[in-house]
Amino acid sequence: MRSQSSLPAALLVAAGAAAPAALAAPAPQVAGGGVDASVTSFGPDQQLSASLQTPAASPYPVIVGQNGYSSATYHGPYTGTPTTTGAAKAPTTLAASISPLPLNPTHTYYNSAGVPLNPMPAPYVPAGGLGTNGTLPRYMVNSDFDFESIALGLYQEWIELDLFHDGLARFSDEEFTAAGLGPEARALIQFMADQETGHATLLTNMLGERAPKQCYYDYPYTTVREWVDFMQRLTRFGESGVWGFINHLDSREVGQLLAQSIATEARQQMIFRQMSGLTPMNVWFENGWPQSWAWTMLAQYISYCPENQTRLAWQNFPTLHILNNANINRYSPNDTAQDGSENVGPRITDPSVSNITGSCENLNVTGYSCGPAVARNRSEPLSFAGKKVLLEWDQPGQAVGPNNSYITSTTAGAPKFVGWSQQLNLTYSPLTVTGNNSGFTYQPLGFVYGDDAIINGTMAIMLTDLDLYVTPFNVSLLNPHIVALGMYQAG
Repeated sequence: MRSQSSLPAALLVAAGAAAPAALAAPAPQVAGGGVDASVTSFGPDQQLSASLQTPAASPYPVIVGQNGYSSATYHGPYTGTPTTTGAAKAPTTLAASISPLPLNPTHTYYNSAGVPLNPMPAPYVPAGGLGTNGTLPRYMVNSDFDFESIALGLYQEWIELDLFHDGLARFSDEEFTAAGLGPEARALIQFMADQETGHATLLTNMLGERAPKQCYYDYPYTTVREWVDFMQRLTRFGESGVWGFINHLDSREVGQLLAQSIATEARQQMIFRQMSGLTPMNVWFENGWPQSWAWTMLAQYISYCPENQTRLAWQNFPTLHILNNANINRYSPNDTAQDGSENVGPRITDPSVSNITGSCENLNVTGYSCGPAVARNRSEPLSFAGKKVLLEWDQPGQAVGPNNSYITSTTAGAPKFVGWSQQLNLTYSPLTVTGNNSGFTYQPLGFVYGDDAIINGTMAIMLTDLDLYVTPFNVSLLNPHIVALGMYQAG
């Protein structure tokens, strides 16, 4: 057993507390498992190791691993009947929405002198800050908002853990080599899967006994390249979904540890972009999304979950389909089909079809190649200001998510605008409706600072009934006005 001093500070939650038992690494890809039977209580002095919760007997065959890798026992759609539907509810809901308010009247500080203005509580410690008065940290969620947010984060960590393993086990050495990914690249992906083991354990510990368990998933890819493309999209909403809520958490201690885990997620997203032949960084600022945006995208890939799984309170929006979303595998992205056929499926973050004529994957021409590389710079961009973007959107009321037990919904009126969420901005363009749940818009032009174009990278777009002014800290005020949500591959 490790001594108390060797444990991570995150686990020391009470002064003088006995050292918790050393955490066992979870084995989430092995059938069976479960919470240690010796665990009889939960709280700030109890640390719970995370492990996959699977049914005692599965009717599905085990996927045979390759190259020493293994995957979960089943990947595919849910075919049963849900026993409950809808998001988690509180005993009562106080209002239909949260109304915008003026500035907080206590936020008046301004320093025109450039030196400390108030007495310092200690040498080299300027006045102010939160959690800086010496109080012992408590690394547990501290409100319903915290619990639901971190539970969403744990759902994300679980799917990443399964997803990273699945492709390693599913595809052969020859398929990886053909996609330009050798043994060292595969080892890096395995290491990123190992990171998710730690992240899942951390978030489980901060939630306690009702922490969500790992589920079974339904993935859209059939090739190595589609797998990697899907991972760069999934880690995009995983990362942005945390940046959107982290500074709203009641527990600053939880936010601290979450930031230290999501920083690695940002690196994962960049690496998967490199493996996809995309430029690793093409924005000056990353974008933060409300929890319901991330949950809408994530839930579509969860097939079913263990019995008595903790449910989430977040909204599932209808899907916005971008029919001519750029195919990242084309040497001329503007030749992407206009009918949605170059996405592998209809779900929001489904990857681009990779088996196409006119692929840039093995094209050794500077400015046109899109094979794995440290950096790529496309001579013909994936998108551009003025591009006509063709859209279709689903009606609300569709069953999605674990066990098909969540229902898509919207409180918005008729769609009038397309919202583009990227970097520090939420930008709108007018929507032209051309038929039942179909229309188009033009990609707008705008800049954050200097020549940093707002729209780039892998980003969220949405239909709204109002061009509501929101900023990075209050973008969730837009949720009641969202008709449908999608993901746009701008660069």
